[in-house]
Amino acid sequence: MDLLLLATSWAHVLLAPYTKVEESFNLHATHDVLMYGVGRDNLYKFDHNVFPGAVPRTFIGSILLAWLTSPIAYVASQWGLLSTKFDLQIAVRLVLAALNAAGFMLIRRAVCRRFGRPTGLMYVLLTCSQFHLPFWMGRTLPNMFALFPVNLAFFALYDRAPQSQYPTRRSVEVAFALLTFTAVVFRSEVVLLLAPLALQALLLRHISFVRLVKVGFLSGMLSIALTVTIDSYIWNQWPLWPELYGVYFNVYQGKSSDWGTSPMHAYFLAHLPKLLLGSLPLAVLGAVLDNRVRALMHPPVLFIVLISCLGHKEWRFIVYVVPLFNIAAARGAWWMVSRRKGGLFGRMMFLAAMGIIALNCAITIVSMRASMANYPGGSALTTFNDQYADQHAVQVHISNLAAQTGASLFLQSHSPPYIPSMAAPATNHWVYNKTENLSPRDLTASMSLTHLITESSVEFIRSGRWKLVDSVRGFSGWKWNLPRGGIAKVFQIPLHQWLSVLEMETHDQLYILERAE
Repeated sequence: MDLLLLATSWAHVLLAPYTKVEESFNLHATHDVLMYGVGRDNLYKFDHNVFPGAVPRTFIGSILLAWLTSPIAYVASQWGLLSTKFDLQIAVRLVLAALNAAGFMLIRRAVCRRFGRPTGLMYVLLTCSQFHLPFWMGRTLPNMFALFPVNLAFFALYDRAPQSQYPTRRSVEVAFALLTFTAVVFRSEVVLLLAPLALQALLLRHISFVRLVKVGFLSGMLSIALTVTIDSYIWNQWPLWPELYGVYFNVYQGKSSDWGTSPMHAYFLAHLPKLLLGSLPLAVLGAVLDNRVRALMHPPVLFIVLISCLGHKEWRFIVYVVPLFNIAAARGAWWMVSRRKGGLFGRMMFLAAMGIIALNCAITIVSMRASMANYPGGSALTTFNDQYADQHAVQVHISNLAAQTGASLFLQSHSPPYIPSMAAPATNHWVYNKTENLSPRDLTASMSLTHLITESSVEFIRSGRWKLVDSVRGFSGWKWNLPRGGIAKVFQIPLHQWLSVLEMETHDQLYILERAE
């Protein structure tokens, strides 16, 4: 079962290896640590000096990820499994996916111990059949760095015998120390999850108030010292606590609303159903059936209520509670499949549970197909690198859309730096230019530019200065190809042709241009 969790997370990485702009800070920070180290003499080369983002983010997760990846990349390069910087990006993401999969493996073991192995199996099937969490757990969002210590905290709290009323005092202290560290260093919204968990622990007498304060204070002070020391050094600002700055910017100043606001009910009616898919009704059933599940569900539900008070809402802000909802769903699913099969009710319950998992898988397959075609920038830069691999003195301008949809530093294959264990290509002095806000006239006037990856080709081609080399298509939507006679005729189509009923639409999103002069 553990291998299925790992294989699922790795499959999502390998099927959609490119990244988007929301992942870029930590991805590029990991790139810079791998390539340059963290010595003071090389810090000026880091990408955050050019593209700092709206608020500073911590480097701690990226440093740890780079250090974990480095020996693996060395061994892989010696075995011939890693030869390009793009391979290194995939390796970085596989390591992060494996780390988060390990957290889910621990929760699976806690579920098996507390609720039984069959419930543990249902937990794995439901988790792997969902789309969002397995897809994103190998992506360098700050939330995915926070997910691992949060899952470790859940494991510490819930890994106990079936009828045990209390976790050990040490495990409770470890859990709250981890949650405090995560809130201080990675994602401040975790404090809204920590609060109801702490309240429940106090009410159930799992820990005393004095001891909880001591654990929180000690963990908090050590975490603040760690993040202020490391991030002030790398950002060259003293003192700098990135998460506190983020809270001031997004919450106190209300800048997060610039990215849009949603109604109070958005998490419950939109984001949570999208994250859980069929696990949502199963989680409700599990909570009704088992008082242990009800106790487990109180903190995540209260967390969502609390975070709903903030205007700007995104699914990733509540992703931490998905494992707990899946535990509840697994309990409900096992109840359904364990009914006696001799009667109609038992057979219907079994088919319903299996149908929910199958529906999850179908939604995941459709979503994965769309995601694979949703990174035109990565596809365009990979195509460009391959097409001009034997040319020297290439200078390409990468447009904003390309940079936001996959054209990361790891795809700058023909430009230094390179890690010591990786051989540089024969043509390794290209220039990848990502200067923003340049008009077509500016780009044409810059005679050093030999190629463009751009969102529009018409004006460039009309000028006579550029010629079209290739275009890259990207996902634009889905279209139903229903047979004549309507949806009723769908069931008359042979099973192997069902995929043709739902057709993915794509259109040209990026163009590769070469200077015609």
